[in-house]
Amino acid sequence: MSERKGQQSPLQTERGGTVIQDSVVSQVAGIAAQEVEGVQMGGSTSQMVGGFLGSVTGGPGGAGGGQATRGVSVEVGQEEAAVDLTMVVEYGKSIPQLSEAVRRNVINRVENLVGLRVTEVNISVDDVQFPEERPRLGQQQQVEQEARQQVQKG
Repeated sequence: MSERKGQQSPLQTERGGTVIQDSVVSQVAGIAAQEVEGVQMGGSTSQMVGGFLGSVTGGPGGAGGGQATRGVSVEVGQEEAAVDLTMVVEYGKSIPQLSEAVRRNVINRVENLVGLRVTEVNISVDDVQFPEERPRLGQQQQVEQEARQQVQKG
């Protein structure tokens, strides 16, 4: 990936370097995307149910930030990152407006929290969520949280 001209990276200083793992960038990007109202990461409801099963069994999507990274793929270099997101949007919301809000928030969060310049944020919308499904998803997330706590205790 290209270097910044005339500037030293905040991650590479005369006193040492900092390496950011892909998983960190994925978590920050996933959380940032979900901060936008009307967006759920990951894809269809069946994938979300798969996340619940993973949280109970300790598989993918379980404890350790799996929900935040579901639907997030990143390419991370020394100074730059590219992000691909797959998400579900709430029916009735403008997909172009939501996409742009997500893109702005992801770029802002990754650049400010991680210190990498974001070269692109590609978004794939693969499902629509009806507002009446939102309470069920909230209940599902609560059950997932309780299951993770049970697994951590056990």
